[in-house]
Amino acid sequence: MADRRTFLKSLAGATAGLTLGGTAQAGANDKDRLGEVLPKRKLGRTNEYVTMLGTGGYHVGWTTERDAQEVIEASLEGGVRFFDTAESYADGTSEIRYGKYLTPKHRDLVFLTSKSTGKDAKTVREHLEGSLRRLKTDRIDLYQVHAISTPDDVDSRIQLGVLEVLLKAKEEGKIRYLGFTGHQNPFAHARMLEKTKVSDIFDSVLMPVNVLDQTYFSFTQTVMSKALERDMGILAIKSLADGRFFAKKEQANWTSNDPVIPNYLSIKEAMHFVWSLPVSVLISGNENATFMHEKIALARSFSKLTEEQKTTLIDKVKNIALTGKVEYYKKKEA
Repeated sequence: MADRRTFLKSLAGATAGLTLGGTAQAGANDKDRLGEVLPKRKLGRTNEYVTMLGTGGYHVGWTTERDAQEVIEASLEGGVRFFDTAESYADGTSEIRYGKYLTPKHRDLVFLTSKSTGKDAKTVREHLEGSLRRLKTDRIDLYQVHAISTPDDVDSRIQLGVLEVLLKAKEEGKIRYLGFTGHQNPFAHARMLEKTKVSDIFDSVLMPVNVLDQTYFSFTQTVMSKALERDMGILAIKSLADGRFFAKKEQANWTSNDPVIPNYLSIKEAMHFVWSLPVSVLISGNENATFMHEKIALARSFSKLTEEQKTTLIDKVKNIALTGKVEYYKKKEA
């Protein structure tokens, strides 16, 4: 308990440093031609400020065409200006839909990200060129080494030239910033940070951040402080553990007799917990506009939790976290 409180307090100053609102630079009451923009947070050492809520591209890929369009439109209307996707999401369908409904009219307003699962330089280059075509853009704001799984996976990708090809693409102007992602093993993230300590090429890291993560095989405790020391932006995913916080998720045949929400937490508590940590953006996947509107409202109602409130929420779900069943995507194999 004491160690957890000390850790959370150590992150409190970093959260404040993101500038959550109150100045034009931070995006408070910021407006563009579409209307009021959600509050913005600084993306690490870059000079970019990104909306505290981002639209997740995975759901944009697998949901219906109409729902995908409506999610994109609801995001824009609600002030979201951060859009996430990857070449692997529904075999490029997510990127194709952004290329139809997002970039033709609104490319200048949004911070656009994509990712490559490529294990070698040639594949990553092919993925990048494909993403640019599908997204109908000549430059991606943030391009990421996607889904690193183990320390050995990190070593292999580096040896096979993945970082070199991305740096080359950045020199060519096809990428503005670089990051890496993963949700299986926090020690893979730690290895990537270690391996790039000298070159320091990454501007961001994407990883699971939620109230259960604090207890079980934690990315927050293993990676976050190290990344913040490097002044990297933290991109938070799985704030609701890929839907496993709820009693049922049809797409995954998931059912639970004792769901985190609503038995222990509310959606508001779960998401406000994440925003109370030093994350630049919480990326939320939503398969319809109704869910998107819900997340936008939660962002607008955000009030930072105290350290005591955060600790209380962690303790409420500690026993559930320790089972590892809800955060099913974590793999402890080294």
